[in-house]
Amino acid sequence: MKKRTDNKNPNPAPDRLRIQQLKLPVLHTKADLDRAVQKAVHSPTLPDYKIVKQSVDARDKSALCYSYSIEVSGLSEKQEARLLGKKNIVTVREPEYDFTKSVAAHLEDRTQIPLPYAPVIVGTGPAGLFCGYCLAKAGFQPILLERGKSVQERVHCVQAYWNGGLLDPECNVQFGEGGAGTFSDGKLNTMIRDKEGRIGAVLRTFADFGASGDILYVNKPHIGTDVVQQVVQAMREEILRLGGQVWFDTCFMDFVTGEKNADRVESIIVRQKGIIRQLPCQCLILAIGHSARDTVYQLFDRGVLLTPKAFAVGLRIEHEASMIQAVQYGTGREAASLPAADYKLTHQTPDGRAVYTFCMCPGGYVIDASSEPGRIAVNGMSNRSRNARNSNSAIVVNVTPADFEGTGPLAGIEFQRKWERQAYHVGQGKVPVQLVGDYKNHRPSVSFGGIQPELKGQSAFGDLNDCLPKFVNSAIMNGIISFDKMLHGFGREDAVLSGIESRTSSPVRIERDQDFVSNIRNLFPCGEGAGYAGGITSAAVDGIRVAEAVAAQFCPSY
Repeated sequence: MKKRTDNKNPNPAPDRLRIQQLKLPVLHTKADLDRAVQKAVHSPTLPDYKIVKQSVDARDKSALCYSYSIEVSGLSEKQEARLLGKKNIVTVREPEYDFTKSVAAHLEDRTQIPLPYAPVIVGTGPAGLFCGYCLAKAGFQPILLERGKSVQERVHCVQAYWNGGLLDPECNVQFGEGGAGTFSDGKLNTMIRDKEGRIGAVLRTFADFGASGDILYVNKPHIGTDVVQQVVQAMREEILRLGGQVWFDTCFMDFVTGEKNADRVESIIVRQKGIIRQLPCQCLILAIGHSARDTVYQLFDRGVLLTPKAFAVGLRIEHEASMIQAVQYGTGREAASLPAADYKLTHQTPDGRAVYTFCMCPGGYVIDASSEPGRIAVNGMSNRSRNARNSNSAIVVNVTPADFEGTGPLAGIEFQRKWERQAYHVGQGKVPVQLVGDYKNHRPSVSFGGIQPELKGQSAFGDLNDCLPKFVNSAIMNGIISFDKMLHGFGREDAVLSGIESRTSSPVRIERDQDFVSNIRNLFPCGEGAGYAGGITSAAVDGIRVAEAVAAQFCPSY
């Protein structure tokens, strides 16, 4: 079988003219932008154009502005020739992703295998959802299994827990329709590279299913937890319309291999609303998310090749959103009109540890994101409006397999579990919280200061130093001191800390080959839980790539 490659672009795009670094005052109008575009291309009439990038330039707080990249069309060849070579005007060639064409580009020298049963996808987070959506569009009629509930039911279940009810291990912030990203800021920016245009396809899909169109061009797109919930439901309904199936309250338990082919999946065992059943399956896609620990243990017991990987752990910190806005943008009328300010801070400790802010939520909430009884984990969440009183971010420290107490691929999970259990103990079953000044001096807080926490869930004062290893606490405090020099007020003594942030990414990788298949044939590891993504967009892109691999291996019915 010929090795897959992502270097061959199946959809070569024509050159397009782009104006870069077109700057306008923050309070400009659409007419101001029209005039600026017309002036930039020296055209007597306004050409057709679209915004491809918009970002805030706050380097000079006395002259805040938006910086645009604009793509222009409809100019004559003579006009374009005159513009080429001028400052900030370039030609670009970016592909428009097409799933069918992308699959076709990888079919050369392949022997396609008939697929007698619908492919089964475990998990409906971004990876599983986009994999299922692509396969449904290609006519595969996939079956998506979700151990939790539909997004509507899930919201009520999570809210009940936050209000003091019991944790449901099968339906919580980690498990249920949409995955962990359903209760998040809905960030869509990513550090991955993708020459084939899948990132753009992900953003367009979100916009097609209800997200705001500005996610196609803002510098750091986000859609918010409230809109994520709407988009997830709309995508599910389209998968169903295309002939796919989505089974809620259905937990993947095990797979069964053949007597003659012990390395091939032939069926799977699931628990559906308490009833155990067996389903024929010759294409199993595992998009299980980073918190399906029981599934990972089962895979390990069944001989699936796993390896440990680095991740990060730490705490959440809260400040008033107005303080972050003033530090980042100033206090003028223009600053007040800008969206809630964010930040991204990094530091390296003297002993070489990386400390950085992670998953920053402007105008958002800290949330109890636990998924196992007797353990506490937190995360951050914002609505689309980002209008909550506080902004929060994780402060996390990198940990590697060398830091885990045990050995083997599951040691990272046990590391997470140990410290989540400690957090549960310190908080007496609730999220432990502490002021920065008290954290620095190793004493539990007794009251809040000028910052009142915005926390979804139950909380209690405790000493967060007891919730993490000493080297992590030392690195976090070192980072806070450094970050305060970069962002004045970050280290104020009444800033609120909560813990622990332990689900930054999967501590395990489910190994796969160049065809996206594990050592168990017909089993396709996918997304963040398999160790191949880190966030909504990268997980969705990996879901698309796995869908391509499935379609290229089995007979597609376009």
